[in-house]
Parts: sequence; structure tokens; C-alpha cells
Amino acid sequence: MLLTINIHYFMYHFSYFKENDQKAIVAFLDQYPFALITGSFNSGKQVATQVPFLFEERDGTLFLQAHIMRNTDHHKAFQENKNALVVFSGPNAYVSAAWYTNSQSGSTWNYMSVHAIGEISFMTNDELILFMKKFTLKFESGNKNSPTIYDNLPAAYVDKMMPAIVGFEIKVEKLDNVFKLSQNRDKASYLNIISKLNEIGGASSLVATEMQNRLESLFPDNTPWDPSKFNS
Repeated sequence: MLLTINIHYFMYHFSYFKENDQKAIVAFLDQYPFALITGSFNSGKQVATQVPFLFEERDGTLFLQAHIMRNTDHHKAFQENKNALVVFSGPNAYVSAAWYTNSQSGSTWNYMSVHAIGEISFMTNDELILFMKKFTLKFESGNKNSPTIYDNLPAAYVDKMMPAIVGFEIKVEKLDNVFKLSQNRDKASYLNIISKLNEIGGASSLVATEMQNRLESLFPDNTPWDPSKFNS
């Protein structure tokens, strides 16, 4: 069953930069699991850390799972204030207006991002063990013979390390996204941006690939480009 995503516009609000394909959003979370989680103490002092996440869907609701070091500032903050924001980021690239058919405009930046908001609940020791089993197996590509999955680690190592971490889960209450990939440009500009980004290479070429994957849906055969729909 595919989770149901309710869009809440607390990000960059242009409909043509929103990804409405739920499968694409879920695939994005799976492809870019290393995310920034932020929160604050009740005093307002902010905390942030970056950790890899697992996610699962239960009865149409998305849950994020991860672990952090115990007794750090972010652990203490989330014990005090359970509200969390998790930011998943994909590849990004500078896009020069010189690449447009009409270059008399500002340059921009293409990027992909998903924001998740919810409350943290901390795992019990038994829940943490089950999570670490899933976690290590997931990132070892399901290889049960890997020496570094939880079940294959030495007991002395596990007994030393597990008390130093705490597992948590976030029930996602709001999920939003921006997939800003030059969707508001004419086809000639769009194709030239792809070409220029591929020339640069690296992360820029990853953005070009994402744009290439959307080319057919953005510019169906024999359908004239309508700039008026991008004026909002």
C-alpha cells in the first residue's frame, strides 16, 4: 500500500516546482537517506545533526527511524521538545541565465528537497535492537554474510556501543517538497540547461539526469509551451 501524502505549503510555493508523484517522493527518500534533523530546547536554543534514516508506511502514515548519540545536545533537546524537522536533500546545481533563450533575467539554482515535520518518540532497548538489525542490513544491501550487520557483530562490541546510542521514530505529520528543475523554462532553454550541466559534470550532471527524466512529461509532442502557467 502506498502512503498518502498531504502537501502543506511551508516551502518554496510554486505548483510547478512540486513533485506530485508519491512514488517519486518515496524513491527520493530511499535514494537520499542521509538527512538533516533540527529541533530546539524549550528555551529556543536550536540543535541539528545529520543522520541516515529508514522509513516505513503504516496505514497510510509515514514513519522515519534513525539513531543518534546518547546525551548529546540534540538528544537532550528532543527529550525536552519533541518537535522535529527533517530535511532530505538531493543533488543541486547553479543554473546560469546565460543558458536561457532569453538571458535578460536572473540566474538561479536547481535542487531537490523534501521536508518532514513530526514529533519524536524514543525507542526502547528492544526496539533499538530490531531497528539496528534492519538498519545495518539495509545499508549492507541485504547481505546477511556481511561482517558488519548487527547479527554478525561481536557481542563485546555490541555490549559496548549500544548503550551509547538512542533510537527514535518520527510520525510524519507534514510532508512537503521542492523539485526545482527548470520546469518553468521553454524547451530550448531546458535542453540547453541539461547540456551545460552535463558539461560541468559531478552533481550538476545528476541534476541534468533528473531533468532529462522529466523531459517528455514537460514537453509532450505537438503541445505548444505556455509561459502563462508559470506566472503565478
